[in-house]
Amino acid sequence: MTASHHYDVLILGSGTAGLTLALQLADHAKVAVLSKGQLEEGASLYAQGGISVVLDKADSLQSHIDDTVQAGAGLCKEETVRYTVEQARSTIEWLIEQGVSFTKDGTSSERYHLTQEGGHSHRRIIHAADSTGREVETTLLDKAKAHNNISLFPFHIGIDLITSQKQLNDMDNRCLGCYALDIKTNTTKTFTAPITVLATGGAGKVYLYTSNPDVSTGDGIAMGWRAGCHVANMEFVQFHPTCLFHPKAKSFLISEALRGEGAKLVLADGTPFMEKYHSQAELAPRDIVARAIDHEMKRLGDDCVYLDISHQSKEFIEEHFPTIHQRCLQFGIDMTREAIPVVPAAHYTCGGLITDIEGQTDIAGLYAIGETAHTGLHGANRMASNSLLECLVFARSAADSIKKQLPLSSAEADIPEWDASLVERAREAISISHNWDELRRFMWDYVGIVRSNERLLRARQRLSLLQQEIKDYYSQYHITQDLLELRNLADIAELIITSALQRKESRGLHYTLDYPNTDTIKPPQDTVIIGKP
Repeated sequence: MTASHHYDVLILGSGTAGLTLALQLADHAKVAVLSKGQLEEGASLYAQGGISVVLDKADSLQSHIDDTVQAGAGLCKEETVRYTVEQARSTIEWLIEQGVSFTKDGTSSERYHLTQEGGHSHRRIIHAADSTGREVETTLLDKAKAHNNISLFPFHIGIDLITSQKQLNDMDNRCLGCYALDIKTNTTKTFTAPITVLATGGAGKVYLYTSNPDVSTGDGIAMGWRAGCHVANMEFVQFHPTCLFHPKAKSFLISEALRGEGAKLVLADGTPFMEKYHSQAELAPRDIVARAIDHEMKRLGDDCVYLDISHQSKEFIEEHFPTIHQRCLQFGIDMTREAIPVVPAAHYTCGGLITDIEGQTDIAGLYAIGETAHTGLHGANRMASNSLLECLVFARSAADSIKKQLPLSSAEADIPEWDASLVERAREAISISHNWDELRRFMWDYVGIVRSNERLLRARQRLSLLQQEIKDYYSQYHITQDLLELRNLADIAELIITSALQRKESRGLHYTLDYPNTDTIKPPQDTVIIGKP
C-alpha cells in the first residue's frame, strides 16, 4: 500500500534554494521538503567561495551585470542578469536577518570582507571564511526545523512527477505532485500538492571526476524532462579548474578565492602558465582556466598542476582559508609552505529546465529553482559566486509568485497508487554498479572539457545500449536509490550529448575540436530540447 501525503507546496531538494523557498512560504502555506539524503547534504553545503553582491562604493550594479554577461559568452539574458544583480543586496540582508554570519572586514565592525574571484572586475564576494555554503545551509535548516508549517522528509528520493495529462506539450497539463521512494523503508509514497518545486541541484555525478557530492545526480532536471518540460543549454557543463588531487580526497574543492588572493597556477617545476592563455591570468573565467590546465596536463603527460599561495603569511592563510588549510593537512599538504596539487572536475550545470523569472516551468503548477533551472543568468559560462545568489534570488521570486495564488486548491484528479505488482526483487545489483561506472567514465572521456563529433557520437552509441539495459531493469525489478539515480544520470547524459552535437561552434564551456571558433555570423541561440517523447 502506498502512503499518501498532501501539502500546499511540495519542494524536492533541501539546499539553499529549497530551504529559502520553504521559509519564504511557511507563514502562508503548509510546505513539505523532500531530501534524498541527510537534510543538509548537497552542493550548497560545500560552496566555499561566497555570494556575489555589490557592496563596495567603488563597485556598481552595472559592473556586476557587465562581468556576468561577458563571462556568459553571449548567451546571458540581460533582463535576468539585471534582475538578479538588483535583488542581490536585499537577499544578503535577508540572510543576515536569518542569522547568517559573514566574515567582517578587520578594519571595521560594520563592514564585511569582500574577496574577488574569476571574471569579477571588483571585490564583491561576501563570504563566511571559506565555508559560506555551510554557514548559509545550516542556518536556514535550523530555521526550517523550527517552523511548524514545514515538514522535512530526509532520505526520500523522487521517482517521477505526477501530471494531469499523459500527452507531452498538452496545454492543459498540470503537475499534481510526485511519487517518491522512502530510502530507509524501501517503500513508495505519493506526495500531492497544487504547487511542486524542483530544487534538486545539478548533475555533476554524470562525470567520473566532480567537485559535487554524491547526491548531485540531476534528478529534478531528468524528472522535469520526462514530464514534458523544455530543457536548455545542457552542453554547458562548468569544470572547476581546481579540485584537490589526492587519491583519498574524492571531491574536495580548492576555492577560487585562493586565486583571488594571489595564488598562482604552476607546473611541477614551479613555472606559472596562465599568462599564456588570458590577460587576467589566474582570474580568467573558469572555462579558460580549466582548458588551460587540461592542455598543460596533456602536453606534459602530468597527472595534475599546482596552486601556490605559500607566498602569503601563515596567519593570512589560516584566517582566510581555515577549512581548506585543515583539509589539506589531513592529506599531508601544508599549503602555507608548498603548492597544492589540483585538477579540473565537473562542477556546475549551467543548463536546466527552462523557467521564467518567477521560476515557473512550462507545466502549470511546476516550478524549478537553483541549479535545476535555466533562467538565462549564466549563459554559456557561470561567473564565480553567482550560483548561491541565483538560488536565493529565484527562491524569493518563486515564493512571491506562489503567494499570489493563495489560497491554493488542488486540481481534481484521480491519482493512481504506485503499482509494483508486476516486478520482483533483483537478486544482485552488480549490473547497476557496472553501468554507473561505465556511464561516468565515457562521459568523462568523450564529453568532457574538450569534445569532438567523433567522441560525442561514440558516447551516444554507448549510451543507447546502456539506456536499454536500464529500461529493462526498471521494468522488471523493484526500484532502488541506485537504480533511480542511474536512470536520471542516463537521461542527463542524453541531454548533454544531444545538446553538444547540436551546437556547431565553440562557445563558453562548450569546446569542440570540429568547430574551434565561436560563430560570429549568426546571433547566439540557446540549445533547446523539448520534453522527452
